[in-house]
Amino acid sequence: MMANFNVFSQSDILSMVNLRDGETKLGEKVTYYNQFTAEETITAESLQQSAAKFVLLGIPEDIGVRANYGVGGTHTAWKPALKALLNLQQNHFLKGADLLVLGAFEIPENNATDVAELRKAVAEIDELVYPIIQTIVTAGKIPVVIGGGHNNCYPIIKGAALALKGKINVLNIDAHTDLRNPEEGRHSGNGFSTAIRDGFLDEYQILGLQQNYVSEAQLNVISKNSAIKALYFDDLLKADKDLYTAAKTFLKDAKNPLGLEIDLDSISHTLSSAATPSGLTLNEVRKVILSTKQPFSYLHLCEGAYELNDGRQDETIGKTIAYLVCDFMKRR
Repeated sequence: MMANFNVFSQSDILSMVNLRDGETKLGEKVTYYNQFTAEETITAESLQQSAAKFVLLGIPEDIGVRANYGVGGTHTAWKPALKALLNLQQNHFLKGADLLVLGAFEIPENNATDVAELRKAVAEIDELVYPIIQTIVTAGKIPVVIGGGHNNCYPIIKGAALALKGKINVLNIDAHTDLRNPEEGRHSGNGFSTAIRDGFLDEYQILGLQQNYVSEAQLNVISKNSAIKALYFDDLLKADKDLYTAAKTFLKDAKNPLGLEIDLDSISHTLSSAATPSGLTLNEVRKVILSTKQPFSYLHLCEGAYELNDGRQDETIGKTIAYLVCDFMKRR
């Protein structure tokens, strides 16, 4: 599989901005890569010329989801999310100069139905993604990644760990563990177990895990590994606990560097391959982002879809993702 990374120019960005007299949109003020260099290759040195702390990129693919027997469509979230984000208001709460919009991977359409072929393609995506993440983190920037399936957590963790020259830790807000057997081939359900196996992930904390979707095999993996901790959504319901308060206690001993993963299937009534009517609310997740004191090394938003292959649509997915990205930027 051949793929390229499309580095966005200023004109690419402005083409998505709805200009209006008397207002300044975020997209009018964000920085872009070729503002600092004429080179096509992305380098840490060029990224360091930007004062922006956050670097935004997209991985619009659904191969990992389909390789995990899921419904395709996660490649459709990137463009509406980017457009919604760029059309937020620039003001003293949110400044475009804090964000460098790098671009997106151009991953060819893969209509294969053979799971083995799809899993081979996911492993190829891993090899494409991690070097760019490594470059961004080496430059001292914080990657903000919009997917795509949750398979991409693995190359993000790998790239960050290589840049920081050591294992990293992760908080994953998710209804699922994604700890399936890495030996069965890469897909969206085994990114974290693959990262643990390959020595890139140390502490792994899952917030909002749903008991109905954890196999006995995955429960055994959790029980045998003291570095894996889970706070169950079911327990939050039974105890009528506030998510932020529970998360604060859950994270009090969390180690840095700490990555933040948000699987959008954990948020109720948000379109994904595993969409749920019963889950965390968007406002609960936003409060965790805004109020958690720990510094995060990256943000990965995944599994959301504007349109799934079965025809279901979510007109608000772009705004949902934009809220989470701007909350992440504001917390600094």
